[in-house]
Amino acid sequence: MAQIVEEKMETEYSGSIFTRLFAYMAPYTKQMIICLALVLVVTGCELIRPVLLGDAIDLYIEGYSEPYCIVESSKLVFKTDALDRNTESCSSYARLLLVDEQYVYFRGLSSSDNDALTLLAEEGPVTTESIDLLGLSGTVLTSSDLKELRHSDIMGIVKIGILYMLVLIVSLVCSYIQTMTLNQTGQNIIYTVREQLFHHVHSLPLRYFDTHPVGRIVTRITNDVESLNEMYSRILARLFKSTVKIIGLAVVMLMMNAKLALYSFVMVPVITVAIVVFKNLSRKVHRAIRTRISMLNTFLSENISGMRLIQIFANEEMKYNEFSGKTMDLYKANLQQLAIFSSFRPLIYILSQIALSIVLIGGGRSVIDSTLTVGTLYIFINYISNFFEPIQDMAEQFSTLQNAFASAEKIFVVQDEVNTITEIEQPVKLNEVKGKIEFKNVWFAYEKDNYVLRDVSFVIHPGEKVAFVGATGAGKSSILNLIGRYYDIQKGQILIDDVDLKDLSIEEVRSAIGQVQQDVFVFTGDIQSNIRLLNEEITDEQIVDAAHEVNAAHFIEQMPNQYKEAVSERGSTLSQGQRQLLSFARTLAFDPKILVMDEATANIDTETEQLIQKALETLMKGRTTIMVAHRLSTIQHADNIIVMHKGKIREQGTHQELLKHDGLYKKLYELQLYSER
Repeated sequence: MAQIVEEKMETEYSGSIFTRLFAYMAPYTKQMIICLALVLVVTGCELIRPVLLGDAIDLYIEGYSEPYCIVESSKLVFKTDALDRNTESCSSYARLLLVDEQYVYFRGLSSSDNDALTLLAEEGPVTTESIDLLGLSGTVLTSSDLKELRHSDIMGIVKIGILYMLVLIVSLVCSYIQTMTLNQTGQNIIYTVREQLFHHVHSLPLRYFDTHPVGRIVTRITNDVESLNEMYSRILARLFKSTVKIIGLAVVMLMMNAKLALYSFVMVPVITVAIVVFKNLSRKVHRAIRTRISMLNTFLSENISGMRLIQIFANEEMKYNEFSGKTMDLYKANLQQLAIFSSFRPLIYILSQIALSIVLIGGGRSVIDSTLTVGTLYIFINYISNFFEPIQDMAEQFSTLQNAFASAEKIFVVQDEVNTITEIEQPVKLNEVKGKIEFKNVWFAYEKDNYVLRDVSFVIHPGEKVAFVGATGAGKSSILNLIGRYYDIQKGQILIDDVDLKDLSIEEVRSAIGQVQQDVFVFTGDIQSNIRLLNEEITDEQIVDAAHEVNAAHFIEQMPNQYKEAVSERGSTLSQGQRQLLSFARTLAFDPKILVMDEATANIDTETEQLIQKALETLMKGRTTIMVAHRLSTIQHADNIIVMHKGKIREQGTHQELLKHDGLYKKLYELQLYSER
C-alpha cells in the first residue's frame, strides 16, 4: 500500500520533452553545428573506405584479366610492347591469363581473339588444350616478368592503401575533435541544468518540502541530472551519425546496384516494427526504474537520518525487510529492462544476417553471370554490415536515451513546480525596518479549509517583547512562519511597519528577521562557517563577539581548534545545548531587527539557560522580540503575552495581568508549577 501511495505521488510530465531538452542546447548552437559537420565527415570517410577496397579488388587485384591495348607509346612498356588500359578503338590487344596455374602473356590479339579469351576465362579454369583449340599461343611469364607487367597495378594498390590511411587519419582526427567538443558542451549543459534545478528548489516554498521527501529531491538533482549527461555528451551525436550513415548507405547502394540494394532492404519493415515496439516497452520500464530509484533514495535518506530512533526501538530487522522489498522492486524493474534490451539486439542481428544471406545469394549469382564484379559484391557485403550496424547501435542508444527521457520527465516536473510565494514586480522598499508587526483578521490553513489560525488580530510595536503560549497545535509556530512569509495566508492581512507583507521584498523581510528554532540544523564544516553561513560581510571579530554575547564562547574556545573546529552533518559531535547556543550566535551575528525564538530554550539545561538569560535581555533591547515557549517561567518578562487556543487568541496581557484574570493562562501556569514540584 505504501509503495502505491509513493508511486502516485510521482507526478507525470505532460509537456514536450524534446522541446525543453533542445532548449538547453540553444546557447551552444555553434558547437553543435561543428560537431554535426564533423559527424558528416566521419560518416563520409566510413562510406568511402569500402569503395576504396572495392576499387583495389576490381581495378588492380583482379585487374590482371583485363586486356591491354598495344599503342605506339606509353608509360607501361613490357617486352617492347607499349601498353594502355584504354581499349577503346583498339586494333591490337595484349592480355594476361592464368593457364594451368601459370601466367601466360598473349600479344598481337585481334578483337575477336580477345573476345574469345574473355569468354573462355568466364567459363571456368583455362587449360592449355582450350588455348590450343583457339589456335593461340603465348609466353609463360616468370615471377620477375609478372612483377614488371603488373607494376602499375602494384602502384595502384599502394596509392589506394595510402589514400585509405589518409581517410582513416582524417576520420580519427575528426572523431577526436567531435568527441571532445561534444563532451565539453554536454558538461556545460549538465552544469546549467543542475544549477537551475538547485536554484529553483531553493526558491520553492516550505509547503513543497512538507509534501516531498528529501531523498526524492536529492535524486532529481544528482541521479536524474547525471542521466542527461550521456544523452548530451554521446547519444545525440551517435543518433545523428547513425541516421546519416543509414541514409548515406541506402543512397550509395541504390546508385551502385538497385537490385542488390532492394535485396538488402527486405528486412527494413520488420526492423521498423521491432524498433517501435521496443521504444514503447523501453520507455515504460525506464519510468518504473527512475520511480523506484527515487523511492529507494527517499527511504535511505529518511532511515539513515533516523538511525538513532530505529536502534532505540530495535527496528533494524523490520527496516531491513522493508529495504529488501524496495531493492527487490528495483531489481525486478532492471530485469525487465534487461529482458527487453537483450531480446531486441539479437533480433536485429538475426535480421541483418538474413539480409546478408539474401545479398550473398543474389550477388553471387550476378558475379557468376558476369553482371557484377567481385569488388562491387565486396562493397555491398561491407555496406550490409555497416547498414545494420547503426541500427544495432540504436538498440544500445535507445536504452540510455529512454533512461534520459525518464529522468528529464522527473526533472521537468520539479522545474514546473510553481512558487506560490510570489513578489510584486516593484516591491515597497523600507529604508529601515523598525519592527512593527500587525495581524489583521488573519485566517491560515496548511491544507485546504483546515484552518490553524482563525481570525487572528494583534499588534506588536517596535522594540516590544511578545510571547505566544498555548497547547500544542494552537497555532503559535504558524504565526512565526507567517511573519517570515514562508507561507501565505488565505484571508486577512499581515503588515510590517504598516506595509502589507505581500508588498515587500521577501529578501528584505527575511534579512530583517533572526529566527532561533528548537530543532537547530548544523551544516558540515566548522563552527565559524556555521555562524557566518557564507555571509562574508560578517567578520571574524563579529563572530567571536556574538559567541561571547550568548555565552557560546565558553565551549567553543575549549575546543582544540576553537572557531575552526570541524563539525559533522547535523552537528552530531555537539550536544543539544551547544547546538542551541551556536544557533543564538548565528542569529545575533546577522544583527536582526526582529528576533524570533521558537522554543529557543527548550533543549537547554537550567544552568545553560541562566547563562543566556542575561545575554538575551541585552539582545532584546531595541529589537522586536517574539517568543514561543511552553515553559512559562522563561517569558514572564515579556511586555505582552498572547494566549492561543485552537487557532484563536483567547487572552493577552502581561504575566501579572493574566494571573489576575484567572483564565486559561493561569491554569497553564498552575499546571506547570504543580508538575515541577
